[in-house]
Amino acid sequence: MPDIQAILKQMTLEEKAALCTGASTWTTTPVERLGVPAITMTDGPHGVRLVADVNSLSSQTLPATCFPTASCQASTWNVDLIYQMGQAIAEECIALKVDIVLGPGNNMKRTPLCGRNFEYYSEDPYLAGEMASSHIRGVQSKGVGTSLKHFAVNNQEFKRFSINAEVDERTLREIYLSAFETAVKKGKPWTVMCAYNKLNGAYCSEHHQLLVDILKQEWGFDGLVVSDWGAVHDRVAALQGGCDLEMPGPQPRRVQAVVEAVRSGALDEAVLDEAVRRILNIIFKAAETPKGGTFDVDAHHELARKIAAEGMVLLKNNGILPLKQVRRLAVIGRSAMHPHFQGGGSSHINPTRVSIPYQELQNAAPEAELTYAEGYPADDRYQPALIEQAVEHARSADVALLFIALPGYKESEGYDRPDLDLTAQQIALIKAVSRAQPNTVVILNNGSAVTMSEWLNDPAAILEGWMMGQAGGAAIADILFGKVNPSGKLAETFPLKLSDTPAYLNYPGENGVVRYGEGLYIGYRYYDAREMPVLFPFGYGLSYTTFTYSNPRVSASTFKDVEGVVVSVDVTNTGSLPGKEVVQVYVHDRKSTLARPPKELKGFAKVELQPGETKTVSIPLDFRAFAFYHPGYRQWVTENGEFDILIGASSADIRCTQMVTLQSTLSLPSLLNRESTAREWMEDPLGRPVFEPVFRQIAEEMRRLMGASGPESEGLGMDVMGMLMDMPILSIFYFAQQALPQTPEEMVDQLLSQVNKK
Repeated sequence: MPDIQAILKQMTLEEKAALCTGASTWTTTPVERLGVPAITMTDGPHGVRLVADVNSLSSQTLPATCFPTASCQASTWNVDLIYQMGQAIAEECIALKVDIVLGPGNNMKRTPLCGRNFEYYSEDPYLAGEMASSHIRGVQSKGVGTSLKHFAVNNQEFKRFSINAEVDERTLREIYLSAFETAVKKGKPWTVMCAYNKLNGAYCSEHHQLLVDILKQEWGFDGLVVSDWGAVHDRVAALQGGCDLEMPGPQPRRVQAVVEAVRSGALDEAVLDEAVRRILNIIFKAAETPKGGTFDVDAHHELARKIAAEGMVLLKNNGILPLKQVRRLAVIGRSAMHPHFQGGGSSHINPTRVSIPYQELQNAAPEAELTYAEGYPADDRYQPALIEQAVEHARSADVALLFIALPGYKESEGYDRPDLDLTAQQIALIKAVSRAQPNTVVILNNGSAVTMSEWLNDPAAILEGWMMGQAGGAAIADILFGKVNPSGKLAETFPLKLSDTPAYLNYPGENGVVRYGEGLYIGYRYYDAREMPVLFPFGYGLSYTTFTYSNPRVSASTFKDVEGVVVSVDVTNTGSLPGKEVVQVYVHDRKSTLARPPKELKGFAKVELQPGETKTVSIPLDFRAFAFYHPGYRQWVTENGEFDILIGASSADIRCTQMVTLQSTLSLPSLLNRESTAREWMEDPLGRPVFEPVFRQIAEEMRRLMGASGPESEGLGMDVMGMLMDMPILSIFYFAQQALPQTPEEMVDQLLSQVNKK
């Protein structure tokens, strides 16, 4: 690594300004006289989307492996597998001479309507953070950089370039920043990409609190912040806000604006130097990895097949799967011949090859007779003749395999979904085929949740195949015929209907603003709190075998937050086939100063078991597993108290519970003030001892004045103590000032003084 500081000192102002803006669509600006090369970036995140001409926005891209999209990856709950995928992507970057791949996407699935949900992992920040960290570490283990995106709160495509997301601080920290924090601290990405949208009034590309205070200073991010392509509105403001590199280029006017701002004193040159230092560090880090050569196309295709199979989720099975000794198969649905394996937009990969489901079924069952019917068209026209043809095929078969893909015009980057439904043609097709053939299996290809209430009971089995990548057709055959036992679990809740979803009343916003009014309660957090039924819960997925959980235990029943606790459980495969189970650990705080969701995922592990085999699964829980973000203290806090450790096969299938007692090691100042209520004083460990005697005396005096001898006033029929609990103590003292030795203000200040001394 060259001496970055020495190079920086030799650079002219113009060179520094130019380095902070791209030279082309995909490359940075070189400084040849100082030996600073250009680096090449390209789209990801589930493959390498490299255009043939890096100086253009051309859609002509070079062949690369199209791995399953993030919604499928997350459903594997297998961090080791995602690490391997990252390594494979890096190998392809090296062969294609790419220095940084843009991904992974780590935004929360706030609403299933988001058109880009296929690129995001989960509705849960813990799961998303772990997946993103593994992806990043896998890629960067080979000397290729990643760009964690889109930072932050990019949860809809509707007006994504300008929408102002209004999010309270606690929700921002616990839900929308938490997965990024994990990925930054554990994955250490080379770059972080800022989002297009505004956050609480400021564009993310100019957001000093987000990019500098939180990302760089608090989290210790030492890479560079790159803009999303075209996200910068004011280059000088963006530099001041912490956006180091603007893409794409060239942008001569932007460069000149930076130069003029430094010369006029509007921009401190030290701010520019810091951006240049970060960029140079990444450029020379990338240069350490020689580029060129080839990659193993076959091996990567097989890895994509493995990931797809492990990410597919068996949603329903009446016993028909796995298929055995089937003589006649009716293969129905356009996506059986024209597989829908990736989403539209910047992540669209030119695959090295594509597994066609129909052909893979033929390969898996060469003795069976297969027929094919299109079932539905590529567009949204309703064509009953296609349904009638499909029904005839289904009637003459032993089993009907019905391939249903959500069309690209309903789900893609650039626009949100209008609803959660399949097309009218597809719904009618499922119902008609299922009536004609009881042994109907529906295979879905979509990027996020779909509703099924209208047809859920009709087919014998339902397999969620997601956007499954180029080898997904083979993976489907592997699962249908039992070569692979399904082990995927949902990384997002499937609701019964759109109006049930948490953001329903706060999406898509109006007048340029979307308010995150549901707060912490997204995904299963919301459905749990509302005790609302869902179609399929978070963490759900069936297997061809069965698992039992036993002997739950914790390393300590009482522990300090800084020590954490280890949760263990024995898992046994009680079925007749080998299989994998995802053990999920949720935490429930029995009593908290601030409201908390009923439970939150804080750990998981995937275990593989042979029939009859038992393994012990141990999952550590650290400080953050029990903490919540307190806006008053502006930090993560723990509180003394009891917690339930919930061990389950899904968020709705809790198999074992252990109770633990946490001892907080935090020493926090009191947040009490004149406007704090009596209840807040009574719940504050420092405030209660000094306030309670005065409070009870005042309450008794007020009851006496009201003519009551008991807890209630006979004249007003009210509980005096209950009335007072939610009044500010200053107001209480105003009511009782005749009985006080000092003015109300003096009384409150005296109590506050006693608290502060403690």
